[in-house]
Amino acid sequence: MRYNLIRKMDISNGPGVRVSIFMQGCSFHCKNCFNPETWNFEDGKEFNDSTIDEVIKLCEESYIKGLSILGGEPMHPNNIEGTTKLAKKFKEKYPNKNLWIWSGFKFEEDLKDKDVLKYVDVLVDGQYIDELHDFTLKWRGSSNQRVIDVQKSLIENQVVLL
Repeated sequence: MRYNLIRKMDISNGPGVRVSIFMQGCSFHCKNCFNPETWNFEDGKEFNDSTIDEVIKLCEESYIKGLSILGGEPMHPNNIEGTTKLAKKFKEKYPNKNLWIWSGFKFEEDLKDKDVLKYVDVLVDGQYIDELHDFTLKWRGSSNQRVIDVQKSLIENQVVLL
């Protein structure tokens, strides 16, 4: 597994100042994707325990409100194991900080039973559709994408929007 970039202070991918990591590799290849350099699974840098430790350390500052995991595609079968490991370690260390993940996969169709969701506070799901792009949307690029409260959705066994 590989990653593309770590942002130490990000204010555009979730509420407050956050740490963001962009996973490497995506098979969706959405038209006009904002991050096509993350598509190739072979590019980027090696994602390993040292990467996880670096991200966790960056999140320790009191002004950091949470962690955002984007891509590429963090929930792709090639990436989900590393994403889960990072998410678990983050929530164990910082239970009061929030974890957001963006994925082209759909909550109820593809992700509902994945272990990673135990640690996720908010999931922005659905592939970006260029024809549905809307600059007024918060946290998402196209109107088909949803901002999901994952923990409430798991409890209620249905999608609960944030």
